[in-house]
Amino acid sequence: MTNNRARLALVGALAFTLAGCVIAPLGGYRTSAYGGEVGPVVDVPPPQAQYEAVPAAPGVGYVWIGGYWGWNLGRHVWIGGRWASPPAGYRGWAPGYWGRHDRGWRWNGGHWRR
Repeated sequence: MTNNRARLALVGALAFTLAGCVIAPLGGYRTSAYGGEVGPVVDVPPPQAQYEAVPAAPGVGYVWIGGYWGWNLGRHVWIGGRWASPPAGYRGWAPGYWGRHDRGWRWNGGHWRR
C-alpha cells in the first residue's frame, strides 16, 4: 500500500513538473522547398527502421506517417509514427528518408502531396 502511494506521488510530481515543458524541434533542421525538413549532415548511417504496429485510424481521411530515425545531440533517435489529417488541398504523405551526402548522411523529411 505504501509503495503504491509513493508511486502515485512520484507520478503526480512528474506530471506537475512536465506540465510546463515545451517540446522543441530537433536541432539543425530547416525546411526544404517541398515543405519537408532537411537535417544536418552526419557521419553515422541510420539504423534499420523499427517495427511499428499501426493502430486503428482515429477517423476517416487520416493518413499514417511512419516513424523514422531523427538526429539529436550527436546520435540517432527514433521518432514514432502517428496519424495525421492532411491539410486542405493535400491528400497523401511522401515519407522522409536518409540520403547519402558527400560528407555522410542527410535527413530529407517527409511532406504532404497534393
